[in-house]
Amino acid sequence: MEALLHYCWKHKLFPLATLMTTDQREVEVIDPGLHNRHAGPDFFNAKVKIGGTLWVGNIEIHDKSSDWYAHGHDRDAAYNNVVLHVCERIDTVVTTENGLTPPQLQLSVPQKVSEHYQELITIDRYPPCYGIIPSLSRLLTHSWMSALQTERLEEKTEAIRERVKQCDGSWEDAYFVTLARNYGFGVNGDAFEAWARSIPLHAVDHHRDDLFQVEAIFLGQAGLLDLDSVPERYQESALSEGYFTRLRDEYLYLAHKFGLKPINRTMWKFLRMRPQNFPTVRIAQLAQLYHQRTAGLSQLVACTTVKELEEALATHATPYWQTHYVFGSESKKSEKHVSAHSLRLLMINTVIPLLFAYGRYRADEQLCDRSFTLLEQLPAEDNHIVRMWQECGLPVENAGDSQALIQLKREYCDQKECLHCRFGYEYLKRNIT
Repeated sequence: MEALLHYCWKHKLFPLATLMTTDQREVEVIDPGLHNRHAGPDFFNAKVKIGGTLWVGNIEIHDKSSDWYAHGHDRDAAYNNVVLHVCERIDTVVTTENGLTPPQLQLSVPQKVSEHYQELITIDRYPPCYGIIPSLSRLLTHSWMSALQTERLEEKTEAIRERVKQCDGSWEDAYFVTLARNYGFGVNGDAFEAWARSIPLHAVDHHRDDLFQVEAIFLGQAGLLDLDSVPERYQESALSEGYFTRLRDEYLYLAHKFGLKPINRTMWKFLRMRPQNFPTVRIAQLAQLYHQRTAGLSQLVACTTVKELEEALATHATPYWQTHYVFGSESKKSEKHVSAHSLRLLMINTVIPLLFAYGRYRADEQLCDRSFTLLEQLPAEDNHIVRMWQECGLPVENAGDSQALIQLKREYCDQKECLHCRFGYEYLKRNIT
């Protein structure tokens, strides 16, 4: 497997026997070079001694040497500076575009490395490297989790940048879309994002001081002021209560004024969901938050502690929804505050990535550093991914750790990217003989 041969070369996981070219010259690898993941030779600027002579140049790696011709390297000047061709099987001599014949090294993946790699990609127990976790040094674990934490923030930053682009450069609008998406808490995330994109905040802002109008626009754009969106058994009582009709009439007026078109109401999921997570309740909480003007982008940037963020994001349902979960069905009164647990998730998935992305945009290192500080101040998430790693022996002390482990599972374990994981590296290099 060529990828595994790349890995062995990169980490110098060689058999103990002397490395020799096909013409019997001894090879000493001083520096394997910089791994290239784009077009061109596999490793740049390597340093190797061949027959006692130091060569500095590029390395190309293949399963078999005839792949050199199959990939057209003999016609590509980019491969003229290859100083060593490394293959698991040598089946032909190779030449470069300028007529040179680079030396070739037959290199096999050490048996132990191959066996351990097969274990990693085939073993049923999850994660497959669980056995070595307790033996890893705290320094190694900490450094890898710090890198994973940064990697996860970078990925979220890229998603936020894309939203800013789609919002014509408006960070405020992109923030609203990101916040709305995370108000879906996974199940309704896509619907909330589509809903938020459909709302022209520059127009709605003129009505921000009127909570009833904000709620009318928010619920109307969600398609939830269509009578067919109300369960049939509650439709008559919804109409008799009057509030549904008032909201619908107000929305129709504002929709005509601003040229609004609601999203498809069938996007929303209500089944097998706790009533406090119903889209109607979450949208009412967002309407209240938008109306109270405490959680705009500028207010969040000014927050320096978790407590300040909690106060900025704290909200509850609008009056009607304090006694309802759906139109026409009255329930016991509750202000339906966003829970402390939900606030923490909103900080982890919305506010902190946004602060990091905005800090990158403004070249404000303090804002980026604050993102990491806030993650360290928040308790770790409690989900099946985090519990799985804890059972393997990994310490999880804060939200930064739990975010790192989510990144590890989704981007490395699930994708079988063991060759690019530091835990995988430790697993692969055990007892090489």
